Amino acid sequence: MTTLPSISAADLAALLSSRLCHDIISPVFGIQSGLELLDDMPGDKESMDLVRSSLKSAVAKLQFARIAFGAAGSQTAMIDLNDAKTVATGYMEHEKPNLVWEGEPGYVPKNCAKITLNLIVMASASISRGGTVHVEIQGIEPFGATITATGERIRMQQRLVAMLDGTAGDDPIDAQAIQPYYTLFLAEESGLTVTYEKNDGRVVFKIAPKAA
Repeated sequence: MTTLPSISAADLAALLSSRLCHDIISPVFGIQSGLELLDDMPGDKESMDLVRSSLKSAVAKLQFARIAFGAAGSQTAMIDLNDAKTVATGYMEHEKPNLVWEGEPGYVPKNCAKITLNLIVMASASISRGGTVHVEIQGIEPFGATITATGERIRMQQRLVAMLDGTAGDDPIDAQAIQPYYTLFLAEESGLTVTYEKNDGRVVFKIAPKAA
């Protein structure tokens, strides 16, 4: 059973901001490095390619974060799953695993899209090398989905495992643990459960309505 430590709204906002900065700092530094190289070598193709690729990565991560972490409208706002798929595809183009997204299209409550997107990131992070993240939308109303990571040496973040298993205790939440915390917090707020099954080469996250 999922259990979550308590955290203040101010700490939640600060830690999510820290997480967002962590995600975009690398491509921003890439842009800076490329521009500095262009100052020394105007017109250098490799330097320009570095700027372009870093800029695409930064834009993709910000577009992803706008839905995965942002308000994205009012509390009852609906999100088109095609938009969620688009930002997930853009994000994963700059990660090692491939992304496969299948299933029913449609509009879902924004928290359903947020949970799915955040689980994609955590599924991707669990794969040591290459591999595939497979998203299957199984239902719109009620919402249900599976996110499966397949690859070599699957290693889930220990804080995520502890939260899902209900053994997190009162350990303080830090910037590394804020994404699983936020994901499971959204699930609780939305009347959904997040469960997982893991073996040597695969981990499957399942989003489903809470049992009545």
